[in-house]
Amino acid sequence: MSLQGRVALVTGASRGIGRAIALALAEDGADVAVNYRRESEEAEKVAADIRAMGRRAFTVGASVDDYDACVTMAKLVEDTLGPVSILVNNAGIASRGNSVFDTDPAEMMRVMGVHALGPFYASKAILPQMRTQPRGDIIVISSIATLHHAARGAPYNMGKAAGESLALTLAKEEREHGIYVNIVAPPLTDTDMGQRLAKARGTAAIHDLDKASPFGHVCSPQEIANVVRFLVSPLNTYVSGEKISVHGGG
Repeated sequence: MSLQGRVALVTGASRGIGRAIALALAEDGADVAVNYRRESEEAEKVAADIRAMGRRAFTVGASVDDYDACVTMAKLVEDTLGPVSILVNNAGIASRGNSVFDTDPAEMMRVMGVHALGPFYASKAILPQMRTQPRGDIIVISSIATLHHAARGAPYNMGKAAGESLALTLAKEEREHGIYVNIVAPPLTDTDMGQRLAKARGTAAIHDLDKASPFGHVCSPQEIANVVRFLVSPLNTYVSGEKISVHGGG
């Protein structure tokens, strides 16, 4: 129960990596606000699972690319659970896989809004209450896409790179307030989005890739959550401003 007494807000927590992180933080003792954009029923199931552990939880709908919505969300969480000391910027969307030549500017704005502006808005909204706590942690969930910057992914690559830049900047700015800021970068992961990406690349089922993956399996959401739970735990006393690429060395 290393996180007992702390309040966490996880964006995009109704499914996939966000869901796994929310449940992991609750397992370690945190009370958790489960953010979602559209999937209210799924978010409620996550909150119910957290309450079944004896933790407090509630769901809060908000689009992270809307600053006013983030400010409202921050106040709701503080009023309901108390000041947030753990913020996980996880909400994400995929781009359409077009070249820059063929990318609709509206798509660029949509993807950048979630991946670049979203973590900025949520962090800015939460920081006033986080600074009042003995310790704060901000995690930005990025992607190993920023290691390669593959073709046909400019909106996603750019959005994730911007989120990383925010984290590295915040780590320097907020250290004096006892706030740790780190980046966790998953590879292709067994989520709804990961399964769609695998199919788009010509793989019928994502676990068809297990044999060719490091350690014999595609990365799971729980494996990402376990890295996050270390970074925000008392075991981490000196890691801030770092990016951990969770790709199995592959």
